[in-house]
Amino acid sequence: MVVSARSWIANEGAKHLVLMLWLGANTWLFLNTFLLYYTGPQYHYLYKMLGLGLCISRASASVLNLNCSLVLLPMCRSLLTCVRGSHMVSTRKTRRLLDKSKTFHVACGVAICIFSVVHVSAHLVNVVNFSVSYSDDFPALNMAHYRGEDPKLIIATTIPGVTGVLLVVILFLMFMSSSYCVRVSNYEIFWYTHNLFIVFYIILMVHIVGGILKYQTNLDTHPPGCLRANQSSSEQQREDLEQGEDKETICREDARFQPHYPQTWLWVSGPLCLYCLERFYRYIRSSDPVTIVTVIRHPCDVIELRMLKKNLRARPGQYIVLNCPGVSSFENHPFTLTMCPTENRETFGIHLRVVGDWTERFTQLLLPPPKIDLEIIPMVQQRRYPKLYVDGPFGSPSEEVFNYDVSLCVAGGIGVTPFACVLHALLDGWTGFRLQRLYFVWVSRELQSFYWFAELLCALHHKLWEENRPDYFNLKLYVSQTDSLQWMSEEKYRPLTSRLSVGRPRWKLLLDEIGKSNKHKRVGVFCCGPKGISRTLHRLCNSARSSGTTFEFNKESFS
Repeated sequence: MVVSARSWIANEGAKHLVLMLWLGANTWLFLNTFLLYYTGPQYHYLYKMLGLGLCISRASASVLNLNCSLVLLPMCRSLLTCVRGSHMVSTRKTRRLLDKSKTFHVACGVAICIFSVVHVSAHLVNVVNFSVSYSDDFPALNMAHYRGEDPKLIIATTIPGVTGVLLVVILFLMFMSSSYCVRVSNYEIFWYTHNLFIVFYIILMVHIVGGILKYQTNLDTHPPGCLRANQSSSEQQREDLEQGEDKETICREDARFQPHYPQTWLWVSGPLCLYCLERFYRYIRSSDPVTIVTVIRHPCDVIELRMLKKNLRARPGQYIVLNCPGVSSFENHPFTLTMCPTENRETFGIHLRVVGDWTERFTQLLLPPPKIDLEIIPMVQQRRYPKLYVDGPFGSPSEEVFNYDVSLCVAGGIGVTPFACVLHALLDGWTGFRLQRLYFVWVSRELQSFYWFAELLCALHHKLWEENRPDYFNLKLYVSQTDSLQWMSEEKYRPLTSRLSVGRPRWKLLLDEIGKSNKHKRVGVFCCGPKGISRTLHRLCNSARSSGTTFEFNKESFS
Protein backbone atom coordinates (compact mmCIF):
# COMPACT_ATOMS: atom_id res chain seq x y z
CA MET A 1 0.00 0.00 0.00
CA VAL A 2 1.49 3.32 -1.17
CA VAL A 3 1.67 6.04 1.48
CA SER A 4 0.55 9.50 0.44
CA ALA A 5 2.93 12.26 1.56
CA ARG A 6 0.04 14.71 1.87
CA SER A 7 -2.04 12.32 3.99
CA TRP A 8 0.96 11.32 6.13
CA ILE A 9 1.79 14.95 6.87
CA ALA A 10 -1.84 15.66 7.73
CA ASN A 11 -2.05 12.70 10.13
CA GLU A 12 1.48 12.30 11.44
CA GLY A 13 3.41 15.49 10.64
CA ALA A 14 2.63 17.62 13.71
CA LYS A 15 2.90 14.64 16.05
CA HIS A 16 6.34 13.66 14.77
CA LEU A 17 7.52 17.28 14.83
CA VAL A 18 6.70 17.55 18.54
CA LEU A 19 8.31 14.15 19.09
CA MET A 20 11.52 15.26 17.40
CA LEU A 21 11.59 18.50 19.43
CA TRP A 22 11.10 16.50 22.62
CA LEU A 23 13.82 14.01 21.68
CA GLY A 24 16.10 16.89 20.74
CA ALA A 25 15.56 18.57 24.12
CA ASN A 26 16.31 15.33 25.96
CA THR A 27 19.43 14.66 23.88
CA TRP A 28 20.78 18.18 24.27
CA LEU A 29 20.16 18.17 28.00
CA PHE A 30 21.87 14.79 28.42
CA LEU A 31 24.96 15.70 26.37
CA ASN A 32 25.28 19.19 27.84
CA THR A 33 25.19 17.88 31.42
CA PHE A 34 27.51 14.98 30.58
CA LEU A 35 30.15 17.32 29.12
CA LEU A 36 29.78 19.71 32.05
CA TYR A 37 30.75 17.01 34.55
CA TYR A 38 33.30 15.46 32.20
CA THR A 39 35.27 18.64 31.43
CA GLY A 40 34.23 21.07 34.18
CA PRO A 41 37.23 22.04 36.36
CA GLN A 42 34.99 22.29 39.44
CA TYR A 43 34.31 18.55 39.15
CA HIS A 44 37.96 17.56 38.54
CA TYR A 45 38.54 15.75 41.84
CA LEU A 46 35.04 14.26 41.98
CA TYR A 47 35.45 12.88 38.44
CA LYS A 48 38.84 11.37 39.38
CA MET A 49 37.13 9.55 42.21
CA LEU A 50 33.94 8.36 40.41
CA GLY A 51 34.81 8.29 36.71
CA LEU A 52 32.10 8.16 34.01
CA GLY A 53 29.50 7.09 36.56
CA LEU A 54 29.42 10.71 37.74
CA CYS A 55 28.74 12.07 34.24
CA ILE A 56 26.10 9.49 33.36
CA SER A 57 24.25 9.79 36.67
CA ARG A 58 24.05 13.59 36.44
CA ALA A 59 23.14 13.60 32.74
CA SER A 60 20.32 11.12 33.30
CA ALA A 61 19.15 13.16 36.31
CA SER A 62 18.77 16.22 34.07
CA VAL A 63 16.61 14.24 31.64
CA LEU A 64 14.55 12.93 34.56
CA ASN A 65 13.99 16.49 35.79
CA LEU A 66 12.66 17.52 32.39
CA ASN A 67 10.32 14.58 31.98
CA CYS A 68 9.08 14.60 35.58
CA SER A 69 7.88 18.13 34.90
CA LEU A 70 6.43 17.48 31.43
CA VAL A 71 4.60 14.28 32.40
CA LEU A 72 2.14 16.26 34.54
CA LEU A 73 1.03 18.75 31.88
CA PRO A 74 -1.01 16.33 29.69
CA MET A 75 -2.97 15.34 32.79
CA CYS A 76 -4.29 18.89 33.31
CA ARG A 77 -7.54 17.95 31.58
CA SER A 78 -9.52 21.06 32.48
CA LEU A 79 -6.72 23.28 31.23
CA LEU A 80 -6.50 21.41 27.92
CA THR A 81 -10.29 21.55 27.52
CA CYS A 82 -10.26 25.29 28.20
CA VAL A 83 -7.43 25.89 25.73
CA ARG A 84 -9.13 23.71 23.15
CA GLY A 85 -12.43 25.59 23.36
CA SER A 86 -10.92 29.09 23.50
CA HIS A 87 -9.95 31.40 20.67
CA MET A 88 -6.28 30.78 21.56
CA VAL A 89 -6.41 27.59 19.49
CA SER A 90 -7.92 28.56 16.17
CA THR A 91 -6.48 25.90 13.88
CA ARG A 92 -7.75 22.36 13.62
CA LYS A 93 -4.19 21.03 13.45
CA THR A 94 -3.38 22.48 16.87
CA ARG A 95 -6.57 21.10 18.38
CA ARG A 96 -5.83 17.68 16.92
CA LEU A 97 -2.35 17.90 18.43
CA LEU A 98 -3.91 18.41 21.88
CA ASP A 99 -5.66 15.06 21.37
CA LYS A 100 -2.23 13.41 21.48
CA SER A 101 -1.69 14.56 25.09
CA LYS A 102 -2.13 11.02 26.41
CA THR A 103 0.51 9.74 23.96
CA PHE A 104 2.90 12.45 25.12
CA HIS A 105 2.20 11.51 28.74
CA VAL A 106 3.07 7.88 27.97
CA ALA A 107 6.25 8.93 26.12
CA CYS A 108 7.40 10.98 29.12
CA GLY A 109 6.57 8.09 31.44
CA VAL A 110 8.62 5.66 29.36
CA ALA A 111 11.52 8.12 29.31
CA ILE A 112 11.34 8.40 33.10
CA CYS A 113 11.52 4.62 33.44
CA ILE A 114 14.41 4.23 30.99
CA PHE A 115 16.55 7.01 32.43
CA SER A 116 15.74 5.90 35.96
CA VAL A 117 17.40 2.59 35.14
CA VAL A 118 20.41 4.48 33.73
CA HIS A 119 20.48 6.82 36.74
CA VAL A 120 20.28 4.01 39.29
CA SER A 121 22.91 1.90 37.50
CA ALA A 122 25.33 4.81 37.34
CA HIS A 123 24.83 5.61 41.02
CA LEU A 124 25.42 1.98 41.99
CA VAL A 125 28.80 2.29 40.27
CA ASN A 126 29.34 5.60 42.07
CA VAL A 127 28.65 4.03 45.47
CA VAL A 128 31.22 1.31 44.79
CA ASN A 129 33.76 3.93 43.69
CA PHE A 130 33.09 6.01 46.79
CA SER A 131 34.07 2.97 48.84
CA VAL A 132 37.02 1.79 46.74
CA SER A 133 38.45 5.22 45.82
CA TYR A 134 38.15 6.75 49.28
CA SER A 135 40.10 10.03 49.24
CA ASP A 136 42.43 10.78 52.15
CA ASP A 137 43.49 14.09 50.56
CA PHE A 138 39.93 15.46 50.23
CA PRO A 139 37.77 14.05 53.04
CA ALA A 140 34.89 16.41 52.22
CA LEU A 141 34.34 14.61 48.88
CA ASN A 142 33.80 11.23 50.47
CA MET A 143 30.37 9.65 50.77
CA ALA A 144 31.84 6.60 52.51
CA HIS A 145 33.03 6.88 56.10
CA TYR A 146 36.16 4.83 55.45
CA ARG A 147 37.88 2.97 52.63
CA GLY A 148 36.23 -0.34 51.79
CA GLU A 149 32.88 0.44 53.47
CA ASP A 150 30.10 -1.90 52.36
CA PRO A 151 28.17 -0.16 49.49
CA LYS A 152 24.88 -1.59 50.76
CA LEU A 153 25.53 0.09 54.11
CA ILE A 154 26.17 3.40 52.36
CA ILE A 155 22.83 3.14 50.55
CA ALA A 156 20.93 2.17 53.70
CA THR A 157 22.35 5.00 55.84
CA THR A 158 22.00 8.00 53.51
CA ILE A 159 18.94 10.04 52.52
CA PRO A 160 19.58 9.72 48.75
CA GLY A 161 20.09 5.98 49.14
CA VAL A 162 16.91 5.25 51.09
CA THR A 163 14.71 7.63 49.07
CA GLY A 164 16.21 6.30 45.84
CA VAL A 165 15.16 2.76 46.72
CA LEU A 166 11.63 3.97 47.55
CA LEU A 167 11.41 5.88 44.26
CA VAL A 168 12.48 2.80 42.31
CA VAL A 169 9.85 0.63 44.04
CA ILE A 170 7.05 3.15 43.37
CA LEU A 171 8.10 3.63 39.76
CA PHE A 172 8.23 -0.13 39.22
CA LEU A 173 4.67 -0.54 40.57
CA MET A 174 3.37 2.31 38.42
CA PHE A 175 5.10 0.99 35.32
CA MET A 176 3.91 -2.60 35.70
CA SER A 177 0.30 -1.62 36.44
CA SER A 178 0.23 0.69 33.41
CA SER A 179 0.42 -2.19 30.95
CA TYR A 180 -2.56 -2.65 28.66
CA CYS A 181 -3.50 -6.06 30.06
CA VAL A 182 -3.67 -4.73 33.64
CA ARG A 183 -5.71 -1.67 32.64
CA VAL A 184 -8.23 -3.79 30.78
CA SER A 185 -8.51 -6.71 33.22
CA ASN A 186 -8.24 -4.79 36.50
CA TYR A 187 -8.52 -1.03 36.14
CA GLU A 188 -8.59 -0.58 39.93
CA ILE A 189 -4.98 -1.74 40.26
CA PHE A 190 -3.91 0.78 37.63
CA TRP A 191 -5.89 3.56 39.31
CA TYR A 192 -4.55 3.02 42.83
CA THR A 193 -0.91 2.48 41.85
CA HIS A 194 -0.91 5.44 39.47
CA ASN A 195 -2.02 7.71 42.28
CA LEU A 196 1.23 6.86 44.03
CA PHE A 197 2.66 9.68 41.93
CA ILE A 198 1.79 11.98 44.86
CA VAL A 199 4.09 9.98 47.14
CA PHE A 200 6.65 9.81 44.32
CA TYR A 201 6.97 13.59 44.05
CA ILE A 202 7.12 14.06 47.82
CA ILE A 203 9.97 11.55 48.11
CA LEU A 204 11.63 13.11 45.06
CA MET A 205 11.80 16.45 46.86
CA VAL A 206 13.45 14.74 49.85
CA HIS A 207 15.80 12.77 47.57
CA ILE A 208 17.59 15.90 46.37
CA VAL A 209 18.54 17.27 49.81
CA GLY A 210 21.30 14.75 50.51
CA GLY A 211 24.16 16.89 49.16
CA ILE A 212 26.30 13.87 48.32
CA LEU A 213 27.92 15.16 45.13
CA LYS A 214 30.04 18.27 45.67
CA TYR A 215 31.89 20.72 43.46
CA GLN A 216 35.03 22.77 44.11
CA THR A 217 34.43 26.43 44.95
CA ASN A 218 37.98 27.92 45.08
CA LEU A 219 39.32 27.32 41.57
CA ASP A 220 41.32 30.59 41.63
CA THR A 221 43.40 29.71 44.66
CA HIS A 222 43.42 25.97 44.07
CA PRO A 223 43.52 25.14 40.34
CA PRO A 224 42.63 21.49 39.72
CA GLY A 225 45.76 19.34 39.76
CA CYS A 226 47.98 21.97 41.37
CA LEU A 227 50.98 20.96 43.50
CA ARG A 228 49.96 20.87 47.15
CA ALA A 229 52.34 21.66 49.99
CA ASN A 230 52.15 18.14 51.39
CA GLN A 231 52.63 16.53 47.97
CA SER A 232 56.05 15.78 46.45
CA SER A 233 56.99 17.02 43.01
CA SER A 234 57.52 13.45 41.77
CA GLU A 235 53.98 12.50 42.79
CA GLN A 236 52.60 15.54 41.00
CA GLN A 237 54.65 14.82 37.88
CA ARG A 238 53.35 11.27 37.82
CA GLU A 239 49.77 12.54 37.94
CA ASP A 240 50.45 15.10 35.23
CA LEU A 241 51.95 12.44 32.97
CA GLU A 242 48.89 10.26 33.48
CA GLN A 243 46.67 13.17 32.42
CA GLY A 244 48.91 14.32 29.60
CA GLU A 245 49.59 17.64 31.32
CA ASP A 246 52.78 19.57 32.07
CA LYS A 247 52.29 22.17 34.75
CA GLU A 248 53.76 22.95 38.12
CA THR A 249 51.15 25.28 39.58
CA ILE A 250 51.42 25.64 43.34
CA CYS A 251 48.22 25.52 45.38
CA ARG A 252 47.71 28.60 47.51
CA GLU A 253 45.16 26.88 49.74
CA ASP A 254 43.41 23.55 50.16
CA ALA A 255 40.48 22.72 47.92
CA ARG A 256 37.07 23.59 49.32
CA PHE A 257 33.92 21.75 48.29
CA GLN A 258 30.24 22.56 48.52
CA PRO A 259 27.11 20.49 47.85
CA HIS A 260 25.02 21.38 44.84
CA TYR A 261 21.98 23.54 45.35
CA PRO A 262 18.97 21.29 44.60
CA GLN A 263 17.53 22.03 41.15
CA THR A 264 14.82 19.41 40.78
CA TRP A 265 12.23 21.57 42.49
CA LEU A 266 12.92 24.33 39.94
CA TRP A 267 11.84 21.94 37.18
CA VAL A 268 8.95 20.29 38.95
CA SER A 269 7.39 23.01 41.11
CA GLY A 270 5.68 24.90 38.25
CA PRO A 271 3.88 21.95 36.62
CA LEU A 272 3.20 20.41 40.04
CA CYS A 273 1.54 23.58 41.32
CA LEU A 274 -0.43 23.87 38.09
CA TYR A 275 -1.64 20.30 38.44
CA CYS A 276 -2.56 20.82 42.10
CA LEU A 277 -4.58 23.91 41.17
CA GLU A 278 -6.27 21.89 38.44
CA ARG A 279 -7.21 19.13 40.87
CA PHE A 280 -8.46 21.65 43.43
CA TYR A 281 -10.63 23.32 40.78
CA ARG A 282 -12.01 19.96 39.72
CA TYR A 283 -12.70 19.02 43.33
CA ILE A 284 -14.71 22.24 43.86
CA ARG A 285 -16.55 21.79 40.57
CA SER A 286 -17.53 18.20 41.34
CA SER A 287 -18.29 18.67 45.03
CA ASP A 288 -22.09 18.74 44.58
CA PRO A 289 -23.73 15.40 43.78
CA VAL A 290 -25.81 15.12 40.63
CA THR A 291 -29.47 14.18 40.50
CA ILE A 292 -30.07 10.83 38.83
CA VAL A 293 -33.25 11.20 36.80
CA THR A 294 -33.61 7.86 35.07
CA VAL A 295 -31.81 4.54 34.83
CA ILE A 296 -32.61 2.30 31.86
CA ARG A 297 -31.41 -1.25 31.36
CA HIS A 298 -30.61 -2.00 27.73
CA PRO A 299 -29.73 -5.30 26.03
CA CYS A 300 -26.19 -6.70 26.15
CA ASP A 301 -25.47 -5.50 29.71
CA VAL A 302 -25.66 -1.79 28.94
CA ILE A 303 -27.06 0.76 31.37
CA GLU A 304 -28.26 4.21 30.34
CA LEU A 305 -27.98 6.86 33.02
CA ARG A 306 -29.70 10.24 32.71
CA MET A 307 -28.67 12.91 35.19
CA LEU A 308 -29.20 16.54 36.07
CA LYS A 309 -26.53 18.98 37.25
CA LYS A 310 -26.85 22.71 37.62
CA ASN A 311 -24.82 24.90 35.23
CA LEU A 312 -23.31 21.98 33.32
CA ARG A 313 -22.24 23.08 29.85
CA ALA A 314 -21.04 20.43 27.43
CA ARG A 315 -20.35 20.01 23.74
CA PRO A 316 -21.01 16.88 21.68
CA GLY A 317 -18.07 14.48 21.84
CA GLN A 318 -16.93 15.43 25.33
CA TYR A 319 -16.74 13.06 28.28
CA ILE A 320 -17.25 13.19 32.05
CA VAL A 321 -15.69 11.37 35.01
CA LEU A 322 -17.93 9.58 37.52
CA ASN A 323 -17.26 8.98 41.20
CA CYS A 324 -19.63 6.87 43.28
CA PRO A 325 -18.63 6.76 46.97
CA GLY A 326 -20.96 3.79 47.47
CA VAL A 327 -18.64 1.77 45.23
CA SER A 328 -15.29 3.43 45.93
CA SER A 329 -14.48 6.89 47.20
CA PHE A 330 -11.17 7.07 45.35
CA GLU A 331 -11.97 5.56 41.95
CA ASN A 332 -13.00 7.79 39.05
CA HIS A 333 -14.06 6.42 35.68
CA PRO A 334 -14.51 8.30 32.37
CA PHE A 335 -17.65 7.95 30.26
CA THR A 336 -18.54 9.71 27.04
CA LEU A 337 -21.67 11.84 27.02
CA THR A 338 -24.35 10.34 24.82
CA MET A 339 -26.69 13.28 25.38
CA CYS A 340 -25.75 16.90 26.15
CA PRO A 341 -27.88 19.44 27.99
CA THR A 342 -29.59 21.99 25.73
CA GLU A 343 -31.71 25.11 26.21
CA ASN A 344 -34.85 22.99 26.25
CA ARG A 345 -33.42 19.97 28.09
CA GLU A 346 -31.21 20.22 31.14
CA THR A 347 -30.57 16.51 31.52
CA PHE A 348 -27.49 14.77 30.17
CA GLY A 349 -26.81 11.07 29.74
CA ILE A 350 -24.24 8.32 29.41
CA HIS A 351 -24.30 4.66 28.39
CA LEU A 352 -22.01 2.28 30.25
CA ARG A 353 -21.34 -1.37 29.64
CA VAL A 354 -21.22 -3.64 32.68
CA VAL A 355 -17.65 -4.92 32.44
CA GLY A 356 -15.41 -5.18 35.49
CA ASP A 357 -15.85 -4.92 39.24
CA TRP A 358 -16.63 -1.19 39.41
CA THR A 359 -19.41 -1.20 36.82
CA GLU A 360 -20.91 -4.36 38.32
CA ARG A 361 -21.10 -2.89 41.81
CA PHE A 362 -22.34 0.42 40.43
CA THR A 363 -25.11 -1.32 38.49
CA GLN A 364 -26.19 -3.24 41.58
CA LEU A 365 -26.65 0.05 43.40
CA LEU A 366 -28.59 1.57 40.51
CA LEU A 367 -30.86 -1.38 39.69
CA PRO A 368 -31.89 -4.54 41.50
CA PRO A 369 -31.18 -7.83 39.71
CA PRO A 370 -33.78 -8.27 36.94
CA LYS A 371 -36.55 -10.72 37.69
CA ILE A 372 -37.20 -11.51 34.04
CA ASP A 373 -34.95 -11.98 31.06
CA LEU A 374 -35.03 -8.75 29.06
CA GLU A 375 -33.30 -9.03 25.72
CA ILE A 376 -34.60 -6.11 23.70
CA ILE A 377 -37.17 -3.97 25.48
CA PRO A 378 -35.49 -1.64 27.98
CA MET A 379 -36.74 -1.61 31.55
CA VAL A 380 -37.07 1.60 33.57
CA GLN A 381 -36.65 1.33 37.32
CA GLN A 382 -37.55 4.04 39.81
CA ARG A 383 -35.85 3.75 43.17
CA ARG A 384 -33.55 5.54 45.58
CA TYR A 385 -30.28 6.00 43.78
CA PRO A 386 -26.78 6.20 45.27
CA LYS A 387 -24.89 9.45 45.64
CA LEU A 388 -22.97 10.25 42.48
CA TYR A 389 -20.43 12.96 41.64
CA VAL A 390 -19.58 14.16 38.13
CA ASP A 391 -16.38 15.89 37.08
CA GLY A 392 -16.09 17.52 33.69
CA PRO A 393 -16.84 17.77 30.88
CA PHE A 394 -13.49 17.25 29.19
CA GLY A 395 -12.47 17.59 25.56
CA SER A 396 -11.96 14.70 23.16
CA PRO A 397 -11.21 14.13 19.46
CA SER A 398 -14.90 13.61 18.66
CA GLU A 399 -15.55 17.31 19.18
CA GLU A 400 -13.99 17.91 15.76
CA VAL A 401 -16.75 16.04 13.90
CA PHE A 402 -18.58 19.30 13.19
CA ASN A 403 -15.43 21.12 12.04
CA TYR A 404 -15.10 19.21 8.76
CA ASP A 405 -17.21 19.57 5.64
CA VAL A 406 -17.39 15.77 5.52
CA SER A 407 -16.93 13.42 8.49
CA LEU A 408 -16.82 9.64 8.79
CA CYS A 409 -17.66 8.20 12.22
CA VAL A 410 -16.75 4.56 12.79
CA ALA A 411 -17.96 2.84 15.95
CA GLY A 412 -17.25 -0.64 17.24
CA GLY A 413 -19.72 -1.97 19.83
CA ILE A 414 -20.01 0.35 22.83
CA GLY A 415 -17.63 2.69 21.00
CA VAL A 416 -20.75 4.27 19.51
CA THR A 417 -21.18 6.47 22.59
CA PRO A 418 -19.08 9.49 21.42
CA PHE A 419 -21.10 9.69 18.22
CA ALA A 420 -24.51 9.27 19.87
CA CYS A 421 -24.13 12.76 21.29
CA VAL A 422 -23.30 14.03 17.79
CA LEU A 423 -26.50 12.44 16.44
CA HIS A 424 -28.49 13.97 19.31
CA ALA A 425 -27.10 17.39 18.39
CA LEU A 426 -28.22 16.96 14.78
CA LEU A 427 -31.65 15.83 15.94
CA ASP A 428 -31.95 18.79 18.32
CA GLY A 429 -31.22 21.19 15.48
CA TRP A 430 -27.80 22.50 16.51
CA THR A 431 -26.50 25.16 14.11
CA GLY A 432 -23.32 27.07 13.42
CA PHE A 433 -21.06 24.23 12.27
CA ARG A 434 -19.35 23.33 8.99
CA LEU A 435 -20.52 19.75 8.64
CA GLN A 436 -22.30 19.15 5.33
CA ARG A 437 -22.31 15.36 5.18
CA LEU A 438 -21.93 12.68 7.83
CA TYR A 439 -21.06 9.03 7.18
CA PHE A 440 -21.81 6.78 10.13
CA VAL A 441 -20.63 3.15 10.31
CA TRP A 442 -21.47 1.02 13.33
CA VAL A 443 -20.04 -2.50 13.67
CA SER A 444 -21.27 -4.78 16.44
CA ARG A 445 -21.06 -8.47 17.24
CA GLU A 446 -24.68 -8.68 18.42
CA LEU A 447 -27.80 -7.44 16.71
CA GLN A 448 -29.33 -6.39 20.04
CA SER A 449 -26.64 -3.71 20.42
CA PHE A 450 -28.30 -1.60 17.74
CA TYR A 451 -31.35 -1.20 19.97
CA TRP A 452 -29.34 1.09 22.26
CA PHE A 453 -29.78 3.96 19.81
CA ALA A 454 -32.29 2.54 17.32
CA GLU A 455 -34.93 5.15 18.11
CA LEU A 456 -32.37 7.95 17.83
CA LEU A 457 -31.17 6.75 14.42
CA CYS A 458 -34.73 6.38 13.12
CA ALA A 459 -35.77 9.80 14.44
CA LEU A 460 -32.78 11.46 12.75
CA HIS A 461 -33.52 9.60 9.52
CA HIS A 462 -37.15 10.81 9.49
CA LYS A 463 -36.13 14.37 10.38
CA LEU A 464 -33.69 14.63 7.47
CA TRP A 465 -36.21 13.13 5.06
CA GLU A 466 -38.80 15.67 6.14
CA GLU A 467 -36.23 18.44 5.56
CA ASN A 468 -35.47 16.99 2.10
CA ARG A 469 -31.85 16.24 3.09
CA PRO A 470 -31.65 12.45 2.82
CA ASP A 471 -28.02 12.53 1.63
CA TYR A 472 -26.81 14.47 4.66
CA PHE A 473 -26.65 11.34 6.84
CA ASN A 474 -25.28 8.10 5.36
CA LEU A 475 -25.82 5.16 7.73
CA LYS A 476 -24.32 1.67 7.54
CA LEU A 477 -24.81 -1.03 10.20
CA TYR A 478 -22.81 -4.27 10.32
CA VAL A 479 -23.43 -7.27 12.57
CA SER A 480 -20.37 -9.51 12.62
CA GLN A 481 -21.74 -12.46 14.62
CA THR A 482 -23.88 -14.66 12.39
CA ASP A 483 -24.85 -17.31 14.96
CA SER A 484 -28.61 -17.33 15.66
CA LEU A 485 -28.95 -14.13 13.65
CA GLN A 486 -32.28 -12.32 13.90
CA TRP A 487 -33.48 -9.27 12.03
CA MET A 488 -34.96 -6.09 13.43
CA SER A 489 -38.54 -7.04 12.59
CA GLU A 490 -40.29 -4.07 14.23
CA GLU A 491 -42.01 -1.78 11.75
CA LYS A 492 -40.65 1.38 13.34
CA TYR A 493 -37.08 0.16 12.76
CA ARG A 494 -37.52 -0.43 9.03
CA PRO A 495 -35.05 2.39 8.06
CA LEU A 496 -32.35 0.50 9.96
CA THR A 497 -33.18 -2.91 8.50
CA SER A 498 -32.50 -1.68 4.97
CA ARG A 499 -29.07 -0.43 6.06
CA LEU A 500 -28.07 -3.53 8.00
CA SER A 501 -25.44 -5.87 6.57
CA VAL A 502 -24.02 -9.17 7.81
CA GLY A 503 -20.24 -9.46 8.15
CA ARG A 504 -17.49 -6.90 8.45
CA PRO A 505 -17.02 -3.74 6.39
CA ARG A 506 -14.58 -3.71 3.51
CA TRP A 507 -12.80 -0.62 4.70
CA LYS A 508 -10.73 0.10 1.61
CA LEU A 509 -13.75 0.00 -0.68
CA LEU A 510 -15.69 2.15 1.78
CA LEU A 511 -13.01 4.85 1.91
CA ASP A 512 -12.53 4.72 -1.87
CA GLU A 513 -16.27 5.25 -2.32
CA ILE A 514 -16.27 8.20 0.08
CA GLY A 515 -13.19 9.63 -1.64
CA LYS A 516 -14.82 9.49 -5.09
CA SER A 517 -17.90 11.27 -3.75
CA ASN A 518 -15.81 13.99 -2.08
CA LYS A 519 -12.90 14.63 -4.41
CA HIS A 520 -10.10 16.96 -3.27
CA LYS A 521 -11.69 17.46 0.15
CA ARG A 522 -10.49 16.82 3.67
CA VAL A 523 -12.58 14.14 5.35
CA GLY A 524 -12.41 13.75 9.11
CA VAL A 525 -12.29 10.08 10.14
CA PHE A 526 -13.28 9.41 13.76
CA CYS A 527 -12.89 5.96 15.24
CA CYS A 528 -13.85 4.54 18.61
CA GLY A 529 -13.64 0.79 18.91
CA PRO A 530 -11.31 -2.21 18.89
CA LYS A 531 -7.65 -1.78 18.00
CA GLY A 532 -8.03 -3.88 14.87
CA ILE A 533 -10.48 -1.43 13.32
CA SER A 534 -8.50 1.66 14.34
CA ARG A 535 -5.21 0.26 13.00
CA THR A 536 -6.78 -0.61 9.66
CA LEU A 537 -8.40 2.81 9.29
CA HIS A 538 -5.22 4.58 10.38
CA ARG A 539 -3.22 2.76 7.73
CA LEU A 540 -5.81 3.44 5.03
CA CYS A 541 -6.02 7.13 5.93
CA ASN A 542 -2.29 7.48 5.19
CA SER A 543 -2.52 5.72 1.81
CA ALA A 544 -2.57 7.45 -1.57
CA ARG A 545 -5.81 7.86 -3.55
CA SER A 546 -6.52 8.92 -7.12
CA SER A 547 -9.45 11.05 -5.96
CA GLY A 548 -7.14 13.48 -4.18
CA THR A 549 -9.17 13.18 -0.97
CA THR A 550 -7.28 13.56 2.31
CA PHE A 551 -8.54 11.49 5.24
CA GLU A 552 -7.54 12.90 8.64
CA PHE A 553 -7.58 10.17 11.27
CA ASN A 554 -8.82 10.83 14.82
CA LYS A 555 -9.00 8.10 17.46
CA GLU A 556 -11.07 8.04 20.63
CA SER A 557 -9.85 5.79 23.43
CA PHE A 558 -10.03 5.52 27.22
CA SER A 559 -7.96 2.33 27.60
